[in-house]
Amino acid sequence: MATTKTPYIEGIGRRKTASARVRLTPATATSITVNNKPHTEYFKHLALQQVLSDILETKEAGIENYTITAKVVGGGISSQADAIRLGIARALVMEKESRRIPLKREGFLKRDPRAVERKKFGLRKARKRPAWSKR
Repeated sequence: MATTKTPYIEGIGRRKTASARVRLTPATATSITVNNKPHTEYFKHLALQQVLSDILETKEAGIENYTITAKVVGGGISSQADAIRLGIARALVMEKESRRIPLKREGFLKRDPRAVERKKFGLRKARKRPAWSKR
């Protein structure tokens, strides 16, 4: 059984509790697959589809055509899209270091550190207190 290995570049992106493993393979036409589905089928909302295609339209980075395969787990649909975008950006920089400056300028290499604050003892939520009653 002979298997041919295709060269790919891998990047990992995270956002809140979502974690994405992204693989970029050089191709003749650009296609994005998320969890074995086309990205237009996985992300129904147009804004989330735009999040993924924004990075590929960066002019100064000189990005060619790639087959992008992403495996994403955890989080909500919006954080999954952001995690995939960060994974794509990291993989592009790994392939060609000269892309770092234009991608960083556009803000694609930033990991958004915001996450849900934990609930504290004696409170209803992280900061919401029970109503105070005099008697």
